[in-house]
Amino acid sequence: MAGHSQFKNIMHRKGRVDAVRSKVFGKLAREITVAAKLGVPDPAMNPRLRAAILAARAENMPKDNIERAIKKAAGGDAENYEEIRYEGYGPGGAALIVEAQTDNRNRTASDVRSAFTKAGGSLAETGAVSFMFDRVGLVAFDAKVADADTMLEAAIEAGADDVKSDENGHEVTCDQGAFGEVVKALEARFGEPQRTALVWRPQNTVEVDDETGEKLIRLVEMIEDQDDVQNVFVNFAVSDALMAKMQD
Repeated sequence: MAGHSQFKNIMHRKGRVDAVRSKVFGKLAREITVAAKLGVPDPAMNPRLRAAILAARAENMPKDNIERAIKKAAGGDAENYEEIRYEGYGPGGAALIVEAQTDNRNRTASDVRSAFTKAGGSLAETGAVSFMFDRVGLVAFDAKVADADTMLEAAIEAGADDVKSDENGHEVTCDQGAFGEVVKALEARFGEPQRTALVWRPQNTVEVDDETGEKLIRLVEMIEDQDDVQNVFVNFAVSDALMAKMQD
């Protein structure tokens, strides 16, 4: 999604790949375990688990790790994680939504608040910024599965609201209530998607200058670096030049 996937690869720079991969695998395993525990440990019968497995595959997480995370939930020895949403502001007034899974609410709140503070942001009350976002379903496909017109036509028939297609792929968005049916219809036509998820999409994206953008990227990095944080959604966009600079 705009404002989130834009920063996806920043943390992989400067020799941090192995450390980052380990942290990513840990977060993916937690989501798989939580999804399996909340539903049934069968991805065919549990859409959230299926989405978590797709996300793990997209990051090249070993099959053994995925199966171990599912078995952990099925075995009943998994930790009890609580899902929490935080909302806040970054430099320049940019809005952020943070999704976390935690077995210690006080620890997570302290860590997230500290990250906001250190990077020049501030936590806000729940609901303070989420009204600027829409909760939508996202289905992503590789660009090779169809051309833009074909994907648009299929998405409309499936009940989706919007499609964004470029050389990187297709992103189909829909109302969260129609999410399951849209995924099912598109998968029947194009095969397994690269990603399915419920996400927070900003209603308007704010362009920021490079100085502010660099501070905001640092903030996103610091938040995402917290073990309990699963996702960060933002309503700002930065220049291509700054993105290139941050990945050097």
